[in-house]
Amino acid sequence: MLLLGIDIGTSSIKVSVVDAQTQDCLASAQYPEEESDIISPKPGWAEQSPEMWWEHAKAAIHKANATGVYNPKDIGAIGIAYQMHGLVVVNKEQQPLRNSIIWCDSRAVEIGNKAFKAIGEEKSLSRLLNSPGNFTASKLAWVKANEPELYYNIDKIMLPGDFVAMKLTRSITTSVSALSEGVFWDFKEDQLSGDVLDYYKFEKSLIPEINPVFSEHGTVQQDVADELGLKAGIPVTYKSGDQPNNALSLNVLKPGEVAATAGTSGVIYGVSDKLIYDPQSRVNTFAHVNYGEQQKRLGVLLCINGTGSINRWIRNTAGAGLSYSDMNELAGSVSIGSNGLRVIPFGNGAERMLNNKIVGTHFHNIDLNLHSRAHMFRAVQEGIAFAFRYGLDIMRESGMNPSIIRAGKANLFLSKTFTEAFVNATHVPVELYQNDGSVGAALGAGIGVKAFSSEEEAFTNSKKLQVVEPRAMEQYEPAYQEWKALLEKQLNQN
Repeated sequence: MLLLGIDIGTSSIKVSVVDAQTQDCLASAQYPEEESDIISPKPGWAEQSPEMWWEHAKAAIHKANATGVYNPKDIGAIGIAYQMHGLVVVNKEQQPLRNSIIWCDSRAVEIGNKAFKAIGEEKSLSRLLNSPGNFTASKLAWVKANEPELYYNIDKIMLPGDFVAMKLTRSITTSVSALSEGVFWDFKEDQLSGDVLDYYKFEKSLIPEINPVFSEHGTVQQDVADELGLKAGIPVTYKSGDQPNNALSLNVLKPGEVAATAGTSGVIYGVSDKLIYDPQSRVNTFAHVNYGEQQKRLGVLLCINGTGSINRWIRNTAGAGLSYSDMNELAGSVSIGSNGLRVIPFGNGAERMLNNKIVGTHFHNIDLNLHSRAHMFRAVQEGIAFAFRYGLDIMRESGMNPSIIRAGKANLFLSKTFTEAFVNATHVPVELYQNDGSVGAALGAGIGVKAFSSEEEAFTNSKKLQVVEPRAMEQYEPAYQEWKALLEKQLNQN
């Protein structure tokens, strides 16, 4: 059996086709080649068109099929990973009523803060494991308050992966994991949160049918199958947010195991079997892909919005004509600490780990006679690594103390400079794997269709590429402490 994985990223859509028997990726394709736009009608807002995701997903599937290395008719199950926390709203005809308000949009921060106080901080944290914050429920409340006519035409609300699954199957479903990332789930009662629905006055009918992550979420319709060269009736058997999916693809399923990624955003994601929460909701706890009534598996998530986004910005601004590989090489030519140049990398909306403050990006200590663009490239990557350390120290307060972190050798982890800064700043070694979100989604589909006897069996051929140990902690620590003091000074000014 072949498995199709679709990864709905902020920058592009990637698909992979995997042989369930060997777990080998037969083909991958991405669309578009250049990064997709984020629509920002006002400062702090971020939107994308759901129909754009669908068109790009179809284009990526056609590109993969065009490789000719597999028969598309042999695909037996589909899995979907997606950018988390986005809000999609559709009418009874399954047409989107507006652009999706995506993960890095900041417009609903104050709405969530008011809900946190009204519901009760202790009650919110103990039951939702989070403040309503800037999550999907609060984004829906913004639509209700600011676009009431549109709101009353909503039939169902969805996350981005639910929308693409709907386009394939015309069925609308969700999961406990998805609802928890939207802060709609009461973990004490193991049901939809009456507190959230009552406070925001949301109709329960807006919530789609709730299915397990690994289960059938509808089957591909005949006209869609004809358009994509697939066979009708293929089940969608897995849907997950990109960070739980990244953890799954790294076989991070058991309590104490930890994954990281450094793409458009940066994330550390640890698995726990306890209903833990951060009192300030700076890190967030959601249901992991293998969460169940009998087996509590929670994902404790630290998210930094400004990681790959600032790396892209510095390339576009100071690295004209350079590839990321060129940038990494230049960054590596500069000594540890970037000769005193420090970068606060938070310029992509409100940062949850900084209490939802919009801090912005700051360059400190620029010496016009000393610092070159190579220094800027290194200082950006060190600043990102220091942001990870700052966030990991918050996670440690909640009892998450990783002895090792697994990550895919991709995005910023392709940079030796960043990877060494990460392990030395955090004091934690990193295992690097050849992993990919769309491959993880394909293997998730295999678990859902029972092509494997267990979740672990899906990753028996996963190969560790490299282990990077911290060997220069004493050289990075003074730079980190200086960076931390600059950040805290900035936080006190906001």
